[in-house]
Amino acid sequence: MSNTENKPVVLLVDDSVDVHRLLLARLRHEQVELIGTTKSCEAVDMAKRHKPATILLDVDMPGMDGFEVLRALKDDPATNNLPVIVLSAKAGSEDKVTAFDLGATDYVTKPFDLAELRARLRATLRLDHLLRLLAERADVDGLTGLGNRAAFNKRWAEKVAECKRYSTPLSLALLDVDFFKRINDTYGHPAGDQVLVELARMLQGECRSPDVACRYGGEEFALIMPNTRPQEAQVVAERVRDALASRVWPRHPDSPITASVGLVGTNGPCGETTPEAWLEAADHNLYAAKRSGRNRCIATELSTELRGSKAA
Repeated sequence: MSNTENKPVVLLVDDSVDVHRLLLARLRHEQVELIGTTKSCEAVDMAKRHKPATILLDVDMPGMDGFEVLRALKDDPATNNLPVIVLSAKAGSEDKVTAFDLGATDYVTKPFDLAELRARLRATLRLDHLLRLLAERADVDGLTGLGNRAAFNKRWAEKVAECKRYSTPLSLALLDVDFFKRINDTYGHPAGDQVLVELARMLQGECRSPDVACRYGGEEFALIMPNTRPQEAQVVAERVRDALASRVWPRHPDSPITASVGLVGTNGPCGETTPEAWLEAADHNLYAAKRSGRNRCIATELSTELRGSKAA
C-alpha cells in the first residue's frame, strides 16, 4: 500500500495512453490506487517497488510483449505471487491458455466492458486479500510470533536475488540454543518455551526494518540482515548472544542459557551463490561454534569458491 488511505495498489501496464486515461477516470470511485506505465520493460521493476495487489497487463505491446512480462514476473521470487489480469484484443483460446499456463489470474478481452472489468478487478482484489491473510497466518510461528521456516525460505530467496542483482552487502546468522533438550528435560517444556519466546523478543529488538528474524526450526533461529556486512552483522549477533547469556530466568535463576551462532556474509557481489549454498556455509559455522565450546559466534565472509559455485 502506498498512500495514507491504505488503498490496494493496481498497476496498469499498457502502451496506450488512452487506456490509462480511460481506466483512471472509470476506476476513480473504486477503492484502489491506480499507477501505471506505458513501457513493458518497466513493469517488473515497478511491481517490485510498489508490490501491487493486482496487475492489469496488456499483451499486445511493442518490444517486450505481455507474455514475456508475465513470464518475468512469475520467474522472480519477489513478484511471482502477484495476481495478474491479462488484457488482450485476442479472444482466441490459444492466447488464453498461454496466459493461464504462465500464471495469469484472469483474462479480459478488449474492447472490454468496463462494468465487467470492474467486477473482475474487485473479485481479484478480494481473492488477493484473502490469500494474503492466509499466507500471513501460514508464515507465522505460533509460539514466538516470528516468521516460520516457510517464511524464511521465501524471504531468503528474495534477499539473495536482490544481493545478486544489486551487488549489495548481505549477511545471514543462524542461532541455536545450547543444550536445549536439557532445559526441557530438567525444567519442563514451559521453561523451554519461555526461552524460545524471549530469544525471539531479543532478535526482534535488534532488527531494523529491513531485517528478517525467523524461527528456523525447533530451538534454531535465523536472522537475515540485508545491506549489512559480516563484520557489522557479527556485532548484532554478539549483542543477542550476550543478552541471552546474561538473562536471569525465573524458573531456573541459577542456570543460564546460552546460544551458538554461525554467520556468513558478503561485502558486495555474491556471484552465483545459491541460497542453499549460502545457508550451508552459515550452518557449517554454527556447528563449528558448537564444536569449539558453544556460547560463541563464528562469522566468515562468503568465500570466493562459494561465489563462483552454481550448486549447493
